[in-house]
Amino acid sequence: MPHSPAPDTPLLAVTGDSLVLARRYDARFAPDPPSAPEPSEPPKAPRPPRTARRGNPYARLFAIPGARAFTAGNLLARLPMGMFSVSAVIMIAGSRGSYALAGAVTATGLAATALVAPRTARLVDRYGQARIAVPATAIAALASLALVLCVRYEAPDWTLFAAYAATATTPNTGGMSRARWAHLHREATPENAAALHTANSFEQAADELCFMLGPVLAAFLCTALFPEAGTLTGAVLLLTGVLIFAAQRSTEPPAAGRTDAARAPLHSPALAALLAVFLATGAVFGATEVVTLAFADDRGHQAWAGVVLALQAAGSCAAGLLLGALRPAGRLGRRLVLCVAAMSALLTLPLLAATAGASGSLPLLACGLLIAGAATAPTMVTGMTLVQRLTPASRLNEGMTLAVTALLAGIAAGAAAGGWTVEHTDPARGYALPLCAALLALIIAVMGARRFGHDKGPAA
Repeated sequence: MPHSPAPDTPLLAVTGDSLVLARRYDARFAPDPPSAPEPSEPPKAPRPPRTARRGNPYARLFAIPGARAFTAGNLLARLPMGMFSVSAVIMIAGSRGSYALAGAVTATGLAATALVAPRTARLVDRYGQARIAVPATAIAALASLALVLCVRYEAPDWTLFAAYAATATTPNTGGMSRARWAHLHREATPENAAALHTANSFEQAADELCFMLGPVLAAFLCTALFPEAGTLTGAVLLLTGVLIFAAQRSTEPPAAGRTDAARAPLHSPALAALLAVFLATGAVFGATEVVTLAFADDRGHQAWAGVVLALQAAGSCAAGLLLGALRPAGRLGRRLVLCVAAMSALLTLPLLAATAGASGSLPLLACGLLIAGAATAPTMVTGMTLVQRLTPASRLNEGMTLAVTALLAGIAAGAAAGGWTVEHTDPARGYALPLCAALLALIIAVMGARRFGHDKGPAA
């Protein structure tokens, strides 16, 4: 067996006149060649924070700097919207002894609002919210004070109409708040679309809450203190809230300047069809309110009428908050049709409850209105989102104010039709009127769906 030298044994060699010493190489004892580095795995994306993955959408919404401040001011300014008409009716009827005069004064103010509010909103778009809303609110507050003085010192009846009509300069605080959300989430991303959906849902729930608490607060102040207390308190709350709201300049949308180049909202066939849906939906609200008051009075439970109507608003408020936590998919036009269809179907419940048995059941009616109210917020949220999509950004306040004006006109028409219906038939049968108004809104929505059906919701 041949001898294998150790790997460290040197080799000697002679080259010319030199003796070379070299280290012997043996592959068996050679160190392993360096291995190639294993391919590294691609770096994993950092996991989003737990709050971003599962957080409350309302918490994320109000984490925006300035959002809580302008929302607090807006809620304070919006509460009097449910107080003024009730306060005026109690104050004028108590002083002049005429509900007809009180109703005529408030109707005149509503008509003046329908004419003035879109023009006020156009100025807000052109010159900015703070620059227009504050003086417009000051005029409205002074007009409320003038109404109180006219009633207190027994001024002629025409002064009541003039004073209450001057309150029409009150800016649409709900529309300005929605415009701020639209500005904060103006980039076309799925996250912004979802956040805007949550914001619109919150705003609708806030509307329902204010219109639920406003009349109760007004009635309490006017009866527990003195008849003018509701109007005076509403004016103070309105002015204070608008001042707080306008002071939040970081979230205010920039003024658009002259908007002649932008297409007027009413020139859009899609928006015109949507306003017709709002008009019919407002008739649902107005008719339901009058018919419920008449039904409760006819059954000897007039004191409970406000509670029954408050339950309907509570159902809508709860549905609005729940909707804001979800991300409904599908096209907005199709979703609006489904919401109005659901509202029409649920409005059969009050009709059935009121006509059940010989005289109907007020508790059963309250349950029916509570359930029926759950369809109100989804309809309004979807409709307002469509208004934002169909209105040019430079005229957004004007577009949303037109929607509110259509609602108010519908409420007035529904209330008038409801009053005529309950005078000529059994109040229980009057609940067929809001059902017919909802079906009319459904027909208009189906016919107009092709015009605004291309818009997609937040999850689309």
